[in-house]
Order: sequence, then C-alpha cells, then structure tokens
Amino acid sequence: MEDDESPSFAQLLDHLFREVHPPSRGPYTYAEVAEGIRKASTGEGRGVTASAIQQLRTGAKRNPTRHTIKALADFFGVPAGYFVDSAAAERTKAEIGLLAAMRDQDVRKVALRANGLSVDSLKMLSTVIEQARRLEGLTTDDSAQDLNLDD
Repeated sequence: MEDDESPSFAQLLDHLFREVHPPSRGPYTYAEVAEGIRKASTGEGRGVTASAIQQLRTGAKRNPTRHTIKALADFFGVPAGYFVDSAAAERTKAEIGLLAAMRDQDVRKVALRANGLSVDSLKMLSTVIEQARRLEGLTTDDSAQDLNLDD
C-alpha cells in the first residue's frame, strides 16, 4: 500500500481486532463481537453476524451499512469516522498505539516518573528516548505528535 492510498475498511477493521482487546487476553473472536453488538442494540432488533464481520475483516464483503459501521465503531470504542475519514483513522490509530504502549508496565513507569518535570526536562527526556530508539533500531514514531500532546 502506498502512503497516499487510504487503508481499506478491511485493513482498518483488522487493525482494531489486533490492537483493541482486554490486556490480559488476545483479540476478540467474531462471535464475541457479534454478541457484543447484539447486546448493545437491544430493542433495535439489528445485529451483525459473526460471518458478516469475518467477511468485512477479510475484504470478502466491501460495503458495510451505516448501521454496521456504527455498531463496529461502538464495540471497539472508536468514532465511526475512523472507517470513513483517513485523518480520523490516523488519529485513532495513534491513540490506540499510545494506549497499547501504556499497557507495558515499564513504559508506564517511565511516564509516571516524568510527571511533574519541567518542559525543558521533558524535551530532554524525549530526545534521550528517541536516541535510544534509534540505537536499538526501532522506528521513530510521530504518533505522540499526532495526538497534540503539547497542549
């Protein structure tokens, strides 16, 4: 996929399956997502089948209804715009990445220790972290900048 190409619905849904789940377990199953949507739509009589969710995730089905988009977004706790607006998708992915990083106890420990430091000290700490990432061959991730953490 090229940089100027928007991710497909299937790619976006797959990202949610891989990244958004309780910390103590792996990804949700299609049946769990379908059941969660069914429970959330009580009274509406509208659900989404596990089979339909699988087809959307694999790209076999490409045109979800607005109801399905909203139901999946609600289940995974993201705005519905995640699926239709590439800028919203990138912001949401950055937020998901930040939350995933904060699940790591060592990352959380560093973040908590940084609380209360001056702006200059935080900038210095950020520089040190970026240098360490480069030394370890990790990519530099601009997701923190995408989140507007300077506010």
